[in-house]
Amino acid sequence: MTVHLVGAGPGDPGLITRRGADLLSRADVVVYDRLVDPALLSLARPDALLLDVGKRPSGADGGPGGAVRQAEIDALLVAHGRAGRTVVRLKGGDPFLFGRGGEEAEALARAQVAFEVVPGVTSATAVPASAGIPVTHRGLSSSVTVVTGRVGEAGTGVDWASLAKAGGTLVVLMGVATRAEIARRLMEAGRPAETPAAVVEWGTTPAQRTVRTTLGALGAAEVVAPAVVVVGEVAGLDLGSLAARPLAGTTVVVTRARGQAGPLTAALADAGARVLELAVVALADPEDGGAALKKAARGAGGYDWVAFTSANAVHRLVPLLRDSRGFGPARLAAVGEATAQALAAYHLVADLVPVDGAGGAAALAAAFPDPPPGGRVLFPRAADARRALPEGLLARGWAVDEVVAYRTVAAPPPPAALCHELAGAQVVTFTSPSTVEGYLAQRDPAGRPLPVPPVVACIGPTTAEAARRAGLAVAVEPGSPSAAALAAALAARLGTAPPTAP
Repeated sequence: MTVHLVGAGPGDPGLITRRGADLLSRADVVVYDRLVDPALLSLARPDALLLDVGKRPSGADGGPGGAVRQAEIDALLVAHGRAGRTVVRLKGGDPFLFGRGGEEAEALARAQVAFEVVPGVTSATAVPASAGIPVTHRGLSSSVTVVTGRVGEAGTGVDWASLAKAGGTLVVLMGVATRAEIARRLMEAGRPAETPAAVVEWGTTPAQRTVRTTLGALGAAEVVAPAVVVVGEVAGLDLGSLAARPLAGTTVVVTRARGQAGPLTAALADAGARVLELAVVALADPEDGGAALKKAARGAGGYDWVAFTSANAVHRLVPLLRDSRGFGPARLAAVGEATAQALAAYHLVADLVPVDGAGGAAALAAAFPDPPPGGRVLFPRAADARRALPEGLLARGWAVDEVVAYRTVAAPPPPAALCHELAGAQVVTFTSPSTVEGYLAQRDPAGRPLPVPPVVACIGPTTAEAARRAGLAVAVEPGSPSAAALAAALAARLGTAPPTAP
């Protein structure tokens, strides 16, 4: 087993490397910093041990505001590594750029614990780039220097006078509190007061904000940490994207089961939202271990139709067939486009998808043709599936054989860091009645119910009905039950909101 020093990237959870994300999904222990987006923690296994060791501002190694001393972090990594566990030490940006990754690597080496360094996208270049500031630019700057803003801290060795004379671009990390002193030292050494400067807060996140100023006015600029300070001619450039992102500044909670949230998360992120994935339900095998489902799969070719009301049912039944010939002459029905796409992933085409995409299972039953004599339908379903489809088909004269394909069970409690972020969310999305029930049943580490954001969005009428029965006011319901439609409906409802810090 190995301790992996993983760079989490500059803020946007999508900017972690593929190697880092893969290690997170396999880790026994995740030791993470304060500025790591809680969305990354959702990549960890549900049973992984999550340890928050982030230092708070003004917390100089265990001083006021500090969470855990560096020596204690080193000891944690050594102990879990020696115990044979797979450990991810998740650090903001790149672990070897002002991240004390070098110190942790030295501690592991001294203890003869195997370790790996997984580089991360550093905020020193990524944050200015996300604000439209290239740190080098032909005719303006051919060099860039990255320094810590901790003026006067022993061992930093920042020669501000030499930096002022060197020219080029200066990128200052952890320099918000000392920006006035930094500006003073640079100007005293000859850097002109009119030199462009920029401060980028919460870079690469939906809360990103850029304050453009000059070196002379930098100390008076109203900015907050975390932020990256850029000094130099390039700070006067504004080469940011002009693409409108309607959900910019909006934090959305996605409550889908682990492994099912991808399409909705991607659609929301493309619209500019900050997404918090909170799995409130998990998928489990039927109580019989799937014996009835396997038997049904063997006989699927003996039905006139196989009807699917969820992608989960598709993914449970289809892999049990040798190949598509296992369906024989049976035709396939899908409740909506998302379920039809799940079939398409197995190179299967849905023969029936109701035109009324928002009508759910009732609309699917209504869209069925009249049955032939002895017409039979196989319905693989969730253990707690609603009765709209089988009752609708029985009323039409079809014989329906139901088989439980999976159960939805409560997911493990969310980590404390994620619970903290929920308080600032503007939207919660529900994609099934079980996610409504699961969210309302969840508790934070103190035993309190999770807060319900002001905007409740439901993917379809069945889910919306469940939310209203639970006492929630549903504000958004798309015309068709799909991730793309839900994201589009939210964008149309909320428009562009001003960014707010997480």
